[in-house]
Amino acid sequence: MSEQVAPPPAPDAAPPQPAAETQPAVETPTPPPVEQEAKKSGAKKALGIIGAIVVFLVIAGLKFGVGSAIGNYLNKDETADAKAGDCIAELPEVTGTKEEEVDGAKVVSCTSTEAAYNVVGRVDGQTEAQAKAPTSCDQFLKEGDEGYVFYNIEPGKTGYVLCLTKKA
Repeated sequence: MSEQVAPPPAPDAAPPQPAAETQPAVETPTPPPVEQEAKKSGAKKALGIIGAIVVFLVIAGLKFGVGSAIGNYLNKDETADAKAGDCIAELPEVTGTKEEEVDGAKVVSCTSTEAAYNVVGRVDGQTEAQAKAPTSCDQFLKEGDEGYVFYNIEPGKTGYVLCLTKKA
């Protein structure tokens, strides 16, 4: 009598699986590593540029003073809006027909200890030649007043003239 015996399963063989419907696997596309690196590199460059600008502004602020740097940028001429009745801080002393360039002239409160001159008149639309004329402020000065002329006029253009007297 002979028996038929099935051979033992191979040690590496997986047990038979029932047939199931298989669907193709859907994979999400991932950007190639080069694109991700480029995005990171661009962000690093932008941060580097912003950092350099911030460093520049901090250095400029420390060197020139934050208030003066911003003030000079926003309002380069602090006497541009001066009118009769205002006061101006101390200016360099000039005598006769001598002329001196002034930086940093400013309008101050007339009750301030900085107030050195009273603005007694203002004339707009003047040329440099008109501002330098000896009669440019005569209409605003009383007889016996020692008057001073302060003007801001770019060469070849027109500007304003402030007629000043020394504050008592």
